[in-house]
Amino acid sequence: MPAIMIQGTGSNVGKSLIVAGLCRLFARQGMSVVPFKPQNMSNNAAATHDGGEIGRAQALQALAAGVQPSVDMNPVLLKPESETGSQIIIRGQNWGRMDAYDFGRYKADFLPMVLESYYRLANKANLIIVEGAGSPAEVNLRTGDIANMGFAEATNLPVILVGDIERGGVIASLVGTHTVLSSSDRAHIKAFVVNKFLGNTSLFTDGMKLIHESTGWVPLGVIPYFSDSSRLPAEDILDIDRASRNLPQESSKKLKIIVPVAGRIANFDDLDPLRLEPNIELDIVRTGRTLPLDADLILLPGSKATLADLGVLRSEGWHIDIAAHVRRGGHVLGLCGGYQMLGNVIADPSGIEGLAGKRTGLRLLRVETTLSDKKIVRPVAGLHLATGAQIAGYEIHIGRTIGPDTARPAFEINGTPDGAISACGRITGTYLHGIFCNDAFRRSFINSLRAGVAAKEFNYNKKLQSTLDSFADHLARHIDCKAIWQIACQK
Repeated sequence: MPAIMIQGTGSNVGKSLIVAGLCRLFARQGMSVVPFKPQNMSNNAAATHDGGEIGRAQALQALAAGVQPSVDMNPVLLKPESETGSQIIIRGQNWGRMDAYDFGRYKADFLPMVLESYYRLANKANLIIVEGAGSPAEVNLRTGDIANMGFAEATNLPVILVGDIERGGVIASLVGTHTVLSSSDRAHIKAFVVNKFLGNTSLFTDGMKLIHESTGWVPLGVIPYFSDSSRLPAEDILDIDRASRNLPQESSKKLKIIVPVAGRIANFDDLDPLRLEPNIELDIVRTGRTLPLDADLILLPGSKATLADLGVLRSEGWHIDIAAHVRRGGHVLGLCGGYQMLGNVIADPSGIEGLAGKRTGLRLLRVETTLSDKKIVRPVAGLHLATGAQIAGYEIHIGRTIGPDTARPAFEINGTPDGAISACGRITGTYLHGIFCNDAFRRSFINSLRAGVAAKEFNYNKKLQSTLDSFADHLARHIDCKAIWQIACQK
């Protein structure tokens, strides 16, 4: 079956977006296309309808291909919990925890499961587009590799290598990758593209020729910088920060939303629809800054290590800033881990996140949370109780939250209440992610925060689809997509 692998000279060179664009391009030609990433590392996950979680980027690629996301599209997902260790998700389910050293020693053991998922998808499609992770030039990690050349070798896949000219040194990164690879790994790479070019691409003609002469790889083209990429879901919280600054500002009267970010923010796709709202200023606050005084809403996002991030929040003095914001009449919204932080206590009796124990929360909601091994991962649909707006979203969390304020739930999911609202009505917590993708809810929520600032009428999902179409057109104009298909067929 035709298949191809997109690898990069480094992280964040645009592999994920290029795979999404190619999925949309070939799907529009009537092909059945599926994306695949053997191994991903991200705390930005998506819940699938077959009962598990995968990297958010693979969910976007599935949307581009017009197929339902599946746990087989990202069989190994590493969710960092500390500087050295991660939770290991295998085919959507929690497998356990490993530090980086142990994962490096045992990662080859996961290859049979990865291949099983790959071939299961391959049997359902006309074309499979595989995304690598990091860079194949990290040859010190080659032994047991399942993310780049190890996977290409196991499946005999042809590879297209992506270089990023925006960060500089693209000739050295592409030619250097050729130099450090073994001859057998090098043979998998059939072609290359240069991504994120600003200006007239003809200025890089000599550069493309030099790379071709030095490597023997076929030049497929130079992709100009796609400015509307800021309208697509971001893989990294830093991407959201940069994208928010790059979006056009259409209103002088804005609602200001502050998002304090500790260390293990998770499922921050919640922020994507908000940063596209023309009348919203979304301020991502990193450690080392105090929270601005002029916020209309402080949004506490999800976390992969809730107790640790709560500790950072206190050490930064943000708990004082949040309390002062509430006294001034401001609103606070906690999502998932952020919801847990808003309560009186978070208990971890089994040491799920480290040492067993408990920590005092922000005491803004009269609730208490107990963490447990049971992880809830599911797409959901229901109602926003205050407005009756229909919502769809997902849950990915551990822990159970109870207390008096849950008697005022924010949502109803299949007849079951979710979340809690304070007696004053300005502090809300929920376990639901993805709620701001729902246009009616997003507009009503924004309009409730401050009089005189109205949400614009725009369809978020329609915006996603049109941007994916635009990027597919962008690829078709600037790279040789016919050659990509031919390479995939000659695998």
